[in-house]
Amino acid sequence: MRGKFKISALLVLLFLASSCSDFVDINSDPNNPTKPTLSLLLPATQMSLAGYFNGVNAGGSSAMQHFASGALNRWNQSGTSFSTPWSGFYTATIPDLETVIREGTAQEAWGYVAIAKLEKAYLYSIMVDVWGDVPYTQAAGEFADPALDKGADIYTSLFALIDEALADMNKSFTVAAGSDIFYQGNKTNWTRMANSLKLKMFNQIRLSDPAKASAGIKALLSSGALLIADNAQDFTFKYGTNVTPNARHPWYVSWYGSSRGGYVSMPLVNNLKDSDDPRLRYYVFRQNSTVGLANSNNGEGYYGREPGDGAASPADANTRALIGIYPAGGLYDNGTIKTLTAANVYLNNTGAVSTSTSNSFKIPLSTAGDGTGAGILPLITNSMVKFIRAEAALTMGTGEDAAQLLADAVTAQLTTVSTLAGSNKGTTIPAATITGFVNKVKTQFTAASETGKMELLMTQKWIALFGNGVESYNDYRRTGLPKLGDLVSPLDVFPLRFYYSETELTSNETLIKDRETIQRAQQTTPVFWDK
Repeated sequence: MRGKFKISALLVLLFLASSCSDFVDINSDPNNPTKPTLSLLLPATQMSLAGYFNGVNAGGSSAMQHFASGALNRWNQSGTSFSTPWSGFYTATIPDLETVIREGTAQEAWGYVAIAKLEKAYLYSIMVDVWGDVPYTQAAGEFADPALDKGADIYTSLFALIDEALADMNKSFTVAAGSDIFYQGNKTNWTRMANSLKLKMFNQIRLSDPAKASAGIKALLSSGALLIADNAQDFTFKYGTNVTPNARHPWYVSWYGSSRGGYVSMPLVNNLKDSDDPRLRYYVFRQNSTVGLANSNNGEGYYGREPGDGAASPADANTRALIGIYPAGGLYDNGTIKTLTAANVYLNNTGAVSTSTSNSFKIPLSTAGDGTGAGILPLITNSMVKFIRAEAALTMGTGEDAAQLLADAVTAQLTTVSTLAGSNKGTTIPAATITGFVNKVKTQFTAASETGKMELLMTQKWIALFGNGVESYNDYRRTGLPKLGDLVSPLDVFPLRFYYSETELTSNETLIKDRETIQRAQQTTPVFWDK
């Protein structure tokens, strides 16, 4: 995509190739084949997809007030904000996926082809969601200056690509378990992922193409198409504990390093606390029992920041609150929360301590063995699928029970949080707590007005999407929910798209002339499905 070859250099290469064809290649090494090995290349695509996704995920998490740090926390962005994921997707992930598809087709290794097509469909859907128009038809091959394709056109192509992948799986499906990080070569789970991706994309376009969205979702539901319906089927990237090479969750690496990763979001903290939500102890870890906002000494440890606060950071690396055990594999917070009362049923002080222990009021560092880093990156999950179906029931008349789907969605995510905590030296959420909290949410939903139902649904989804700010960013632009906190000091208007890489705009001949206009439009122009 980026290579521009000099004619003279190309002629030299052609001459050398033709001249050497008559001789035996004494440098040929049968132990190092020139053809790519699909079983090695496929997991490389999955690692790079997850790795570069973290760059856009950080932006979405900042804009959506899951964090209170980063430039987009003040709605500010530049041409370097997303240059790493843009470059990584186009120079690593996408070329490797195209290679798997091309070589796998030649070898009739249809399982590898199908998985690569589904990864490609997922990745491009996310790229359209955050950037809008992106190179697609000219992204692969020798196009030095690829044109931008319209986001709506790409979405149409992706629906067809997903169907191609499903057809490929039905030809044959043999993928080595060790070559598939996501599903260990499980055909049924990839089928569920494919249909769930279609469900997500149909819901995404429900405002721009309501007829297609409604028909697509109803067809999936009425046909009994396999969807992600259990947490074990989640399309989730799981990190490990290895330090060298580093296999740990990037948030853990950042937040549990000596310089810390940023600030927790006070709107998120306050929402969880005010809602008697047990997830507060899993999402946030407090280093100090008395610190408050602005590093004061009159709080209870939840020292984060309000959105849009651009003040310089004081010497607070050892006092500010940190990301907890979910989703990054940090620490569970078992410290006493002083302001809780008897009215708090699900977020309570049962078993909590007021002293410094391995899970309370300490200064944690990864180098000291605090936490594990074995977190997760939730991409499409059982919980998300249930939330989408609940939204579709409210907005497209699918006939499903929105209240029960909401309850199932919250149950699924609470269970994921509990499972991750249990496998990372944390405390699991009691089954009675999950059931009681979910019943409370369901009761509130049933009693709410139609507007209130949608607000409660999307607020619960925003909480559950902690760890995937991109999907929350998508939801907010589609629904205007949840209600975000006012920014202390915004630097721009709310970003409707992410900025392009400045390198792309200054090197792509199709964009250079209008690059400033193109870039500024990213802030203020909706993506095609945002009506």
